[in-house]
Amino acid sequence: MIRKAGTLAVAVLLMAAYCTLGQGQAPPPTILEIDLENVVTYFNDVADVSKLATDPNVTTTLGGITFKEFLTLGDIVAVNGQPAKGIDVANARDAVLRIDPHPGGHAIADTERASIIYRTFEILKLDGTQIGSIMFSGLGGGSAPPGAPLPVSRGNFAVVGGTGAFLGARGQMGQAVTPQTVTARQASMAEDPANRRRIGGGRVRFVVQLIPLSRPEIVNAPGGPAVDHSNDFSLVSASRPAAPGEILSLFATGLGPTRPGVDPGNPFPASPLAAVNSPVEVLVNGRPAEVTAAVGYPGAVDGYQVNFRVPSETARGTATIQVTAAWIAGSEVRIVIQ
Repeated sequence: MIRKAGTLAVAVLLMAAYCTLGQGQAPPPTILEIDLENVVTYFNDVADVSKLATDPNVTTTLGGITFKEFLTLGDIVAVNGQPAKGIDVANARDAVLRIDPHPGGHAIADTERASIIYRTFEILKLDGTQIGSIMFSGLGGGSAPPGAPLPVSRGNFAVVGGTGAFLGARGQMGQAVTPQTVTARQASMAEDPANRRRIGGGRVRFVVQLIPLSRPEIVNAPGGPAVDHSNDFSLVSASRPAAPGEILSLFATGLGPTRPGVDPGNPFPASPLAAVNSPVEVLVNGRPAEVTAAVGYPGAVDGYQVNFRVPSETARGTATIQVTAAWIAGSEVRIVIQ
């Protein structure tokens, strides 16, 4: 159920929170592990453009030659272990940089890298709904930059922007080598990419240290975190604690785009309700809770209501509540469970 009583008061509270958060410090980074399959690198080795993408068979080519262009395609299959869809498109050129180069293929430099790459991850839900895209620019191969997440072992990429749930994002990214890693298959640009999944390719994991423009935050009401009993929308408190199995409603900012959408800066409509577009998760004591609704709150700008069921096994006492959207987590708040 979406709250009806006190709509104006809640909208004002959410708008005030929006203004306050906008003046705060940049949010801490979020780590996204993005798994790809069927990764194929197509090298530009075709002089006759009429031959591009026409060969239905497996092709081979010679990569790793400085100045040679290539395009990489791969399927996004999971984000942070959760099944997802999407595409990785990387437009690149080999730049084989070596401190001690071999003549006729390497370029002398003070660092060792393999290529310069412009890459985009377009991430979708399993039903094909677009969540958002993240754009990168940087150097492939070589060592990870200082301060990169520890799983990153190669690549030096900056997050240069994003769309949808990742609008305005910054950060860095590199590749993590795991026991499941399979090097991207190298092919000629004569090969028909319509057959990429049938022929197969590599299996790769990228790790993104994402600094989002905003993140989900549960609003602070005068009496504590804005987490209500859904049956009467009274605030969860020490005198009125929540119960295991009960449905609660939290009010938050920073959950991102909705369906249907609204123009930036405009309030959400009352009809139809604007459902949050990104995957939304509520964690109670670090465990996922059932989310029954996640919508833009009518009359609020960047204000949302999320209904969730407290897991039945939740212990009595103080419990932490945390909301995430598009795998971007907000701060924990605490409520009392009876």
